[in-house]
Amino acid sequence: MFFAEWNGIKKIYFIGIGGVSMSALAKLLSTQGYEVSGSDALRGEETENLAFYGVKTYIGVDGNRKELIEADMVVYTDAIPKTHDELKSAFLYGKRVLSRADLLAMISKQYARVLSVAGSHGKTTCTSMCAHALRSVGVSFTAHIGGADSEFGNFYTSGRDFFLTEACEYKRNMVKISADVGIVLNVDCDHMECYADENDLIDCFAQYTRQAKVAFVCADDVRCARFENCATFGINSVCADYRAVDLRAKNGRYAFTVEEYGNAICRVQLRAIGRCNVYNALAAFAAMRSFGFAEKEIKKGLENFKAVKRRFEKIGAYRGAELICDYAHHPREITSTILTAEEVCKGRLFVVFQPHTYSRTKLLFNDFIKALQPIKELIIFKTFPAREKFDEEGCAERLATEIGCLYAENVYVLKTWLKKTVREGDTVLFLGAGDVYYVAQYLAKEIY
Repeated sequence: MFFAEWNGIKKIYFIGIGGVSMSALAKLLSTQGYEVSGSDALRGEETENLAFYGVKTYIGVDGNRKELIEADMVVYTDAIPKTHDELKSAFLYGKRVLSRADLLAMISKQYARVLSVAGSHGKTTCTSMCAHALRSVGVSFTAHIGGADSEFGNFYTSGRDFFLTEACEYKRNMVKISADVGIVLNVDCDHMECYADENDLIDCFAQYTRQAKVAFVCADDVRCARFENCATFGINSVCADYRAVDLRAKNGRYAFTVEEYGNAICRVQLRAIGRCNVYNALAAFAAMRSFGFAEKEIKKGLENFKAVKRRFEKIGAYRGAELICDYAHHPREITSTILTAEEVCKGRLFVVFQPHTYSRTKLLFNDFIKALQPIKELIIFKTFPAREKFDEEGCAERLATEIGCLYAENVYVLKTWLKKTVREGDTVLFLGAGDVYYVAQYLAKEIY
């Protein structure tokens, strides 16, 4: 078992266990000999996967559940409100209660070396690339991934030499991690409900870099340029410590030469689609080099990486049109994904965008308009609210009205429009971090 300071703790209960991070931590603790159980509001892929790790999961809330009452420790996700019956019961019964972020920070301290990946965009892909590189160089490691890598899923462990994790800026959680090597891919205005203003957000990322023994930041990102005493990576900046040059693309898959302090050391051919992945791979490469690993083995690991679920993932077809899903839910991500789609997709391109939370849409309303308005064939799907209550100012219908495109309140409206519009050779791109992914899967299974 992990923690010497956790005397008497054997049973751990997770509230919101189906989340991608929570389920990964539950798997990790189960492999370390703890008796793990938990609950979630909905049954999903991760709640099913947990059974393979011996983790008992329940659907629905029950403050008197046996496993909760008998637990030595209770872990909750940030999505759980203080009024949640199970969380209230945990405090009532005097349990040791930890947030997901606090548990992650405690776990990270049990490892010899920690590599963490921060940034507004690209964390999951870069973390997955780092995992493939670590396996390639032959060290033992544990990976906590904020999405499903095509090979590892959201969790992998082979030992305790390294702990690899994403570091999320939501509620300033990233500063709870003190890494040996910390990466910042980019900084954008997101999760602003957690910050006083943009400068406050940037200061939080800066604190994260100061806490790391070595920090790598993107030299091409204007906000990252404000960080002091950091190593850098980039494409455009000629002063970057690690630079990708001579970029060549074929069918959206990029090859590039890595320059290390001005010296060309190897060429990398990516299998993942999109120019954004050059940044992700370069950051992973730089981090691996800082640990002293050979470029040949790093290159091999990066070239073995295929994809992360919901990152330009091909789902199937509907009426002969190819269906592709991407997690993009921020204006900057949308623009990047559309550029990739225009580069690789043949025929007409249709985009179905689902806004993720009312607060994000409201805060970045004009930015969403700028990102979405150039799209010729656009449908706005109903907002995925996550933890939020309805807000008319940030709703999907208002966004669609402002842009002047179709709004789909439900799957029936979307399906009806697609059925009469798309044809063989077209591409339908589904964008969003909510349940629009399952809409695409449903359409791919439709017999029409």
